[in-house]
Amino acid sequence: MKRLLNKYLPLAYGKYFNVVALFSKESAAHKAFTLFCTPRKGRILPSQVAFLKSAENGIEEVSGHKLQTYSWAGDKETVLLLHGWESNSFRWRNLIGFLQHEDYNIITFDAPAHGKSSGKIFNVPLYTNCIQHMVQKYQPKFMVAHSVGGMAAIYHQYKYPQNSLKSIVTIGSPSELPEIMDQYKKTLNYNARVDHALDRYFVKTFGFGVNDFSTSTFAKELNIQGLLIHDKLDKIAPVQASERVHANWKNSTLITTEGFGHSLHQEEVSNYIMDFLR
Repeated sequence: MKRLLNKYLPLAYGKYFNVVALFSKESAAHKAFTLFCTPRKGRILPSQVAFLKSAENGIEEVSGHKLQTYSWAGDKETVLLLHGWESNSFRWRNLIGFLQHEDYNIITFDAPAHGKSSGKIFNVPLYTNCIQHMVQKYQPKFMVAHSVGGMAAIYHQYKYPQNSLKSIVTIGSPSELPEIMDQYKKTLNYNARVDHALDRYFVKTFGFGVNDFSTSTFAKELNIQGLLIHDKLDKIAPVQASERVHANWKNSTLITTEGFGHSLHQEEVSNYIMDFLR
């Protein structure tokens, strides 16, 4: 039954958006975008509570959201950690151990609609606003970001280049919004009317169209150092995404793994990051 729901529910949404678009393209686009930006998981699980309680917990108010923050004090430079889609700050538990061992000052937070933060929707422009608030307040020297967090990290640096950051690490991050939206369209099978309406919705809401958002393009403007880590067999975000970004980011290094998957929690990955931060 669950497999049938996973197969046919997206198609039902697509047909619904097609019908709505016959009467209001704007409404169809809004509904399709809201669904696209609504995480189904990522809240704190019981097994994650104890570790997160080991941090100093706080709240930051940004863009109408209350963001749950976590910090582990250290005497060295500040590292800001950014999780990805349907995740939360617990995903950094392994790397945090390495950072604590070398006495880095660690800051992380749950993105909107994730972990203990408020909200029901999540997208890169919203995440970018949150990152900018955290960068301005905590003045990190390093940013380490996973998956969509990596997209947001690069977009943030492109949009707000004058900041405290010395370098950025992205892990298993996608790069091209058109490819993500094409996959969304294929999954729901909505028509061209909805597709065009969604592009206009992006322009009206964020000031850019779907085809304008590309972190590989943004990377051409980055002047700080970067490390990109990506698994060759990543089925969620293909390795070609980081290869494109690396090709355009003149001060970047690309490390590829094989068989580590999308999450890249392995000790070897943490060692790559620590070597880069040093």
